[in-house]
Amino acid sequence: MLRKFVALQQKEGYTAFAESRPPPKGKRMPSSPFEVPNELRDFAERSVDQARKAFEGFLTVAQRASGVPGDAAATPQGGVKAVSAHVLSYTERNVNAAFDLAQKLVRAKDPQEALALQSEYLKTQLAVLQEQAKELGAVVQKSLGSGSLGSS
Repeated sequence: MLRKFVALQQKEGYTAFAESRPPPKGKRMPSSPFEVPNELRDFAERSVDQARKAFEGFLTVAQRASGVPGDAAATPQGGVKAVSAHVLSYTERNVNAAFDLAQKLVRAKDPQEALALQSEYLKTQLAVLQEQAKELGAVVQKSLGSGSLGSS
């Protein structure tokens, strides 16, 4: 059975090594084993764009549901709304940064470039998250000081 399979493979022009096989007509073979075919790269970019648009739609609904940030101080729950507005803003920025990274990774030429992009993203996001934590702490302190965060 195996001999018939091997004979058929040889008759059809296949060899044991994929590199020696000619690419299908109209298709370009990647020059390195890590290169992503253009069709797959395009599909991944479209997927990232669709996910970003879906998130933006979700964010719009969340912003409407949480109320207008400008009127936060006028209500008894002003502190809660201020904290919520900050958290929503941080979420938007952080998720957009992740989408930006995803788009860059889709365009990466090799694993080394992907690792460099990931490393840069992590370093930047760590600094951003530290700054956001400080800002949020200040907003919470201010809200606690005015007594509007704890009262329901």
